[in-house]
Amino acid sequence: MKVVVLCSGGMDSVAALHWARARHDVRAALSFDYGAKHNHREIPLAAEQAKTVGVPHQVIPLDFIGKLFASDLLKGGGDIPEGHYADENMQRTVVPFRNGIMLAAAAGFAESAGAEALVIAAHGGDHAIYPDCREDFMQAMGRAMQIGTYAGIQLLRPFIAMNKAQIAAEGARLGVDFGRTWSCYKGGTVHCGKCGTCVERREAFLLAGLADPTKYVSTAPLPKGPIKGGEND
Repeated sequence: MKVVVLCSGGMDSVAALHWARARHDVRAALSFDYGAKHNHREIPLAAEQAKTVGVPHQVIPLDFIGKLFASDLLKGGGDIPEGHYADENMQRTVVPFRNGIMLAAAAGFAESAGAEALVIAAHGGDHAIYPDCREDFMQAMGRAMQIGTYAGIQLLRPFIAMNKAQIAAEGARLGVDFGRTWSCYKGGTVHCGKCGTCVERREAFLLAGLADPTKYVSTAPLPKGPIKGGEND
């Protein structure tokens, strides 16, 4: 199948790029520059990974998001919260309807590129905080893309039932160099080790039993997840 892969340059999307390259005809890896604090760290690595697997890399600017939307993830927002990635304070990093906007643009790009499907790396660990990563949303967007394009663009989500540790394991199996990916929402020169995405990254390698190639400012003990129903979630 001819596909376009949404690839930010993070662990999940890079693993999805390698997954797609092993199974499909990848027409392009697609990144979005939307004014996030870490875009300048992620996007060059997405381009590097696309070159590694031999596919074109395209960046779509969505600067209106950074100018008009409210989120601490954006350059105009507040400080990036620290703690477990499923904590309620991580909702401050939600960019309203981000995946809906990106998938809409990506569907148009995919049809124009002669593709039949999009690949997105939405996964189980995103569900707690990000409503536009959940499977019911993905099913709705997938249906809209199919009926809204002549090509009937499909939405492939190979990791939707996985957690990040499982994605790390799958990426390792595919030969992904995770040292050439970016997670930290703060966007500094080195991963901070304390924001939600750094915690999720550190935890993923630990649970997958893989060596973590990442350099962190802090390697303090990982925080526990939020308590739900009397158990750690």
